[in-house]
Amino acid sequence: MAQFFINRPIFAWVIALFILVIGGVAITQLPVAQYPPVAPPSIVVNVAYPGASAKTLEESVISVIEREMNGSPGLIYMESVSQADGTGAITLSFQPGTSPDLAQVDVQNRLSRANPRLPQAVTQQGVRVDKANPNFLLFAILSSETAAYDPVALGDYASRNVLPQIQRVPGVGQAQLFGTERAMRVWIDPAKLVGLRLSSADVTAAIAGQNAQVASGSIGDLPNTAGQPVFATVVVKGQLNSTEQFGDIILRANADGSSVRLKDVARIELGAQSYGTRIRLNGEPSTGIGVQLSPTANAVATATAVKKRIDELSRYFPPGVKASIPYDSSRFISISIGQVVETLFEAVILVFLVMYLFLQNIRYTLIPTLVVPIALMGSLSVLLALGFSINVLTMFGMVLVIGIVVDDAIVVVENVERIMSEEGLSPLDATRKAMGQISGAIVGVTVVLISVFVPLAFFSGAVGNIYRQFSAVMVSAIGFSAFLALSLTPALCATLLKPVEAGHHHAKTGFFGWFNRGFSRTAKGYEGVVARILTRAARYLIIYAAIIGAVVVMFGRLPTSFIPNEDQGNILVNVQLPPGATQGRTTEVMKQAEAWMLKQPDVQSMVSVLGFSFSGTGQNAALGFVTLKDWDEREGAEHTAQALVARAFGALGQIRDAFIFPVSPPAIRELGRANGFAMRLQDRGGNGHDALLAARNQLLGMAAKSTLLVSVRPDGLEDAPQLQLDVDRDKAGALGVTFGAINTTLSTALGSSYVNDFPNAGRMQRVVVQADAPARMQPDDLLQLNALNSAGQPVPLASFVTTRWINGPMQTVRYNGYPAMRIQGEPAKGVSSGAAIAEMERLAGQLPPGFAYEWTGQSREEKLSGSTALFLFAFSLLAVFLCLAALYESWSIPLAVILVVPLGVLGVVLGIGWRGMENDVFFKVGLITIIGLSAKNAVLIIEFAKELHAQGKGVVEAVLEAAHLRFRPILMTSLAFILGVLPLVLASGAGSASQRAIGTGVMGGMLTATLLAVFFVPVFYVVVMRVFSRRPAIADAQPIAGPGDAP
Repeated sequence: MAQFFINRPIFAWVIALFILVIGGVAITQLPVAQYPPVAPPSIVVNVAYPGASAKTLEESVISVIEREMNGSPGLIYMESVSQADGTGAITLSFQPGTSPDLAQVDVQNRLSRANPRLPQAVTQQGVRVDKANPNFLLFAILSSETAAYDPVALGDYASRNVLPQIQRVPGVGQAQLFGTERAMRVWIDPAKLVGLRLSSADVTAAIAGQNAQVASGSIGDLPNTAGQPVFATVVVKGQLNSTEQFGDIILRANADGSSVRLKDVARIELGAQSYGTRIRLNGEPSTGIGVQLSPTANAVATATAVKKRIDELSRYFPPGVKASIPYDSSRFISISIGQVVETLFEAVILVFLVMYLFLQNIRYTLIPTLVVPIALMGSLSVLLALGFSINVLTMFGMVLVIGIVVDDAIVVVENVERIMSEEGLSPLDATRKAMGQISGAIVGVTVVLISVFVPLAFFSGAVGNIYRQFSAVMVSAIGFSAFLALSLTPALCATLLKPVEAGHHHAKTGFFGWFNRGFSRTAKGYEGVVARILTRAARYLIIYAAIIGAVVVMFGRLPTSFIPNEDQGNILVNVQLPPGATQGRTTEVMKQAEAWMLKQPDVQSMVSVLGFSFSGTGQNAALGFVTLKDWDEREGAEHTAQALVARAFGALGQIRDAFIFPVSPPAIRELGRANGFAMRLQDRGGNGHDALLAARNQLLGMAAKSTLLVSVRPDGLEDAPQLQLDVDRDKAGALGVTFGAINTTLSTALGSSYVNDFPNAGRMQRVVVQADAPARMQPDDLLQLNALNSAGQPVPLASFVTTRWINGPMQTVRYNGYPAMRIQGEPAKGVSSGAAIAEMERLAGQLPPGFAYEWTGQSREEKLSGSTALFLFAFSLLAVFLCLAALYESWSIPLAVILVVPLGVLGVVLGIGWRGMENDVFFKVGLITIIGLSAKNAVLIIEFAKELHAQGKGVVEAVLEAAHLRFRPILMTSLAFILGVLPLVLASGAGSASQRAIGTGVMGGMLTATLLAVFFVPVFYVVVMRVFSRRPAIADAQPIAGPGDAP
């Protein structure tokens, strides 16, 4: 093939230009994301049962829906949460690769089977099924500079004009309004109802009857009478649209012509539909919209589209209303991708300088440099074809592959240059001779490297998605590199290079002359050392065995984790007050937290959400989204997000009346909401809520004493005092009061009753009936409420109801169908997440029988990734061995190559250990890369030694000459790779933790793989060849006889 392109250089250029053009198109089409879709796709079922307790909601709604969801195709796990405010959610997580659209359809179909068994109040509110992401992409905040727009008015404006527009933006999974639209609120006075012998059921019935849509038909409709001159639609104004009209609703008309109207027993206002959540921006009341990504969406593109849509809408905002986006998690993605692109260019420049140092000629140096953009563009076109994105992982792959891509071209150029300077041949003849010598080595190296990375593509799950990104980039770029080394590079060598006289290479003066003389002395010294080593091969094999032992010991001691913790430019503050605390107390706590945060020099803004947190919803819950200043304004370890979390933990912990947990978000947000581990303690033995709570507290107590764990805490709302009403059923029966009547009275007065809708400024909004605030503050107020008996007479609840205080759940959690408790925690400083998980498992093993645990989110993926690692390495080594065996038709040569791998692994482990890093996903990718690169260096020597041995030279003589010939290209390619990853090792700013993790491992591995392999490879080759030549039973394999070879 090389000879074909040497004779047709324009053909080679045409193919290269085609690759460049296709790659250029791919750049414009490829989406940009931080990580590939790693988290399992999730579908969320949201339900609302106004007035229901957490236990009631769980038993009557959540468990009914859960039973139908079991067996959904691809379902991995499901978690349901029931809140005491009557809201609940079931999150179903599916296998990675499952289509979220098909999963949503299946969930919807299964839900339709459960719908007939759900309470009417639940179906009236509507059960929503959404594709969702558990974390918020960004917050859009509406605030007003004038008093004309209070938070309710802002919420109503946002729900009408902003929320629907954002929901239509491609990529938005859910847009959640943190605020409320308006509703017609009917605040009934129970004392007045008693005085007029009415009940809340009378009120709701009157509203439902008199605020009704009338379909009144038309006059003159067909068939009509002969001569009918007119046809017209009849319009009846059945629905009411103002507080005055609702106040005039007649509750009872008396025989004497008098009547009781709604305004006589209730206060009516155009108020808020919901009072549950409030949002504040930098301490000022506002209204917000939290945007969550759909599972397959692109974060950067979606955030950009949302900002653009808000800019368009802001032109039409009322005077004084403005929109801002104080919290945007996509900012980190854009900046971190930009940082890696910078690293990419730095790597290309460093590689160019290394090549210029060795080749000392701008033409020689340009040829390998031209290959880099062509190979990378080819790789981008492959990413587009596979449906991948430009993300941190694919960009890391490109940085790593730069050093590998130039290797093939360097080997070609260096060999052509050596033949020209030694033999004085013309560039064309030298290129032909060089390609004849090294085409086999290039193919061999390519097969080795591709065989290392191909197995990565076949792993399933979240970890498989991460590995596949690297695999696609590496395999495609290495494939293009090899193709170009056999096509474009020789064509360029034959046409661009100038002829040189024999021996010209070493005749330079100045710096290059000094470098060449020094390098020649080093090469001669190296040959002498190798010759001496070969006479003492047994001694060096003992040293090699000691290295393997050291690698095994150090590898076992490396702490483990999933992905490094990144400073993402924001932190979360989870606030929880004691059970039963009101929103007023929560607001006071948030004011103190806001005041402390906004004084910090690293903080840019803070969005506070009252009544909502990741732990649960309720008056005693709140959540803060703190956005930090840009990374270049926060240089130094004391200004990182992690440092702020540590300071905030101590300072905010002193605020009385609250538990405040500041956390930095995990690297992959879809896998959780905080760093550390996420455990679910399950009651599988039917022990009951109290026993499960006791087991959780026992586990938390043991964890508090462990030196390996910190911040181990329950992730949820604690049990709170609850007022239990005991109904004397005999008395109620004697008074003719049914349980349905009691339910109607309580749910309307306390939980609010959604009666129907009314038209308000072109939008249908709710009519909600509820007891006025002063009438539902104390236990005695409840006993004043009236329920209708069978004769239609109101009966006070005090006649047959007594009250008492109990302790009950504000939130119930089920995981995979079992009652569960959510526990979060973090490893202590210097302890890996893997060790923390193992410690929690040890402690959970000491709990009473009937209790089990499961891991979820990032912890689950970490467990899976750890279990696949060993299989991954073994598979890669086997792939390299088998490919080399097939390529060289030999069992001995692959063995000599494989023996080099531990020398590279030694450097990876030393590098990671020296910098205090962990055995995570990036470490494993670095390890796989080093397996291929270690083997590549060995192939370069052994390929030449094998050819020289085949020509009749002795084993030792052949390997010495091969080592001499390949010393320079091995050093050059290795140094090019090491300097290519140097920018990763020294990275700082956004996304730097991941860059350092992957760069350190591969750089350390390449240093030891090069420095030790150049001495050990000749030993391995000589020992293996001698051992195999003495054992003909395991001699080099003979070609398999084909059908034509049969006697």
